[in-house]
Amino acid sequence: MTEKERIYSELLVLRCRRKDHDAFPELIRHWETKLFFYIRRLVVDEEDAWDILQETWVKVLQGIGSLQNPGSFAAWLYSIARHTVMDHFRGRYAEVQTEEADEKALAEIPDDNSPDFDDAERVHRGLGLISLAHREALTLFFLEDFSIEEIASILNVSPGTVKSRLHYAKRALRAVLEKEV
Repeated sequence: MTEKERIYSELLVLRCRRKDHDAFPELIRHWETKLFFYIRRLVVDEEDAWDILQETWVKVLQGIGSLQNPGSFAAWLYSIARHTVMDHFRGRYAEVQTEEADEKALAEIPDDNSPDFDDAERVHRGLGLISLAHREALTLFFLEDFSIEEIASILNVSPGTVKSRLHYAKRALRAVLEKEV
């Protein structure tokens, strides 16, 4: 996110906190496409993604008055979206694939630091085939351009865990893409 976008978001948040009724729809317009893209990377069904997006905005509206630091709005917003996605999964699935299973299956794959991720369609298809935790880490880091610290805040994990997930996620994505060739 550029400095200009960050400042614009902060001003919108401040306007929302002051009960400016025009500010919240403007905030939604500013963030909706990026936020939907993030949610869509985590949820298979597009209709579910739209429902989760709406739930997220309702939660944001209810909690924006308590946001102490408008500069942390992006991380706060994505954290709410992530929790809403997880609530969706908890409601739908009794068992979720674990990270450890992916890590064990990938233990034999060499760690090449120069994957060929040039074909966007192929990469997006590959993202759908790796675990949720790995897909989420890659999406936040590479596609949403969050820092390690911001991702740690969104996921409520340590920065070391984020680095580890990114490492294994790149390996998992590479393995999926190599199978396609």
